[in-house]
Amino acid sequence: MGTDVVVIGGGYAGVMAANRLTQRDDVTVTVINPRTSFVHRMRLHQLVGGSDDALVEFVDVVADGVRLVVDTVTRIDAPTRTLTLANGDPVGYDHLIYAVGSGGATPSVPGAAEFAYSVTSLEEALRLRSVLADTPSRAPVTVVGAGPLGIEVAAELAEVGRAVSLAGPLGPYLHPRGRRSVAKELAKLGVTVLDTATVTAVTADAVRLDDGRELPSAVTIWTAGFHAPDLARRSGLRTDALGRLLTDETLTSVDDDRIVATGDAAAPSGVPLRMSAQAALPLGAYAADTVLTRIAGDRPADLTLNIAAMCVSLGRRAGVFQFARFDDTAIGLHVAGRLGAKLKEASCQSPISQLAREARKPGSHRWPVKDGKRARRVEAERGAAVAV
Repeated sequence: MGTDVVVIGGGYAGVMAANRLTQRDDVTVTVINPRTSFVHRMRLHQLVGGSDDALVEFVDVVADGVRLVVDTVTRIDAPTRTLTLANGDPVGYDHLIYAVGSGGATPSVPGAAEFAYSVTSLEEALRLRSVLADTPSRAPVTVVGAGPLGIEVAAELAEVGRAVSLAGPLGPYLHPRGRRSVAKELAKLGVTVLDTATVTAVTADAVRLDDGRELPSAVTIWTAGFHAPDLARRSGLRTDALGRLLTDETLTSVDDDRIVATGDAAAPSGVPLRMSAQAALPLGAYAADTVLTRIAGDRPADLTLNIAAMCVSLGRRAGVFQFARFDDTAIGLHVAGRLGAKLKEASCQSPISQLAREARKPGSHRWPVKDGKRARRVEAERGAAVAV
């Protein structure tokens, strides 16, 4: 008798997990995803700027035999192992992989939810691109949030001639040396960086700053913060403050051993990895391995993964590749300029090729950064949380 495994979400982690699950002929794999195409989220800022459509055909990255259901899950009924789809249909499962990804955090700043645009999903990016197409080319644009996404959106728009301001602490993850390189490239593109300013309100045509200034802004783009969808919470499963499913170190839900979380939606031991495609691929593989090990009747291995770098594009001709320690703390070593752009482009192409390779050869994916110190770090962070 076969085993039905359902994957909620067809992003980097979900597709990697689905492909890896096809190692066993007696496992039926279903992916539930709201779209018929794979969204290459790492290129959404390029979609906004007009240099890429950020889409890949699922047939190019998904293994033969994986069933795709185009719909949205509205509820997980863990006791009966049943999902409810938006169209009302039920879907049963033996094991569930929760790979719903992440989206932009709901802004609490007055006016932001009403007047600012997000860019963390395909639909949001397409809407923003349409709005920009209807906006005069020299009208002021403000990007709020100067993390990687904010930097990339600001640079992409400035490179095509937009007058862009970027508000918020610049590249908090970056080492000061890498941050200086990013600031230098943004200055070349004409981006005004307001790294000591906090946006306190957004209107239809301006943003207000905490120092009392009001800046004209024909289009305001909100890139500050990420949040996981609330499906798990609405379904009675425990999550962290950002909506990520709480799991143990095998990525198994603390509430149900038939539910495994992965990618941006997983919070192992309450000490999640940084939300990123770089973490999503190996986490997807880990999730599949956990399920396959449980099907075989064995105990899954604990997580040993870490990530140790970040790539930021600065338009099409420059970028910064920031190296880091195994605990994901940035170091002074980085690559900037044209070589940085080439490394960033390679990092954008890599996830697609890795997914396609796993589709052809399930079980072949390997990840280079294995951190044997994670267990001690998890224990230390737990201790720090208890102390607080």
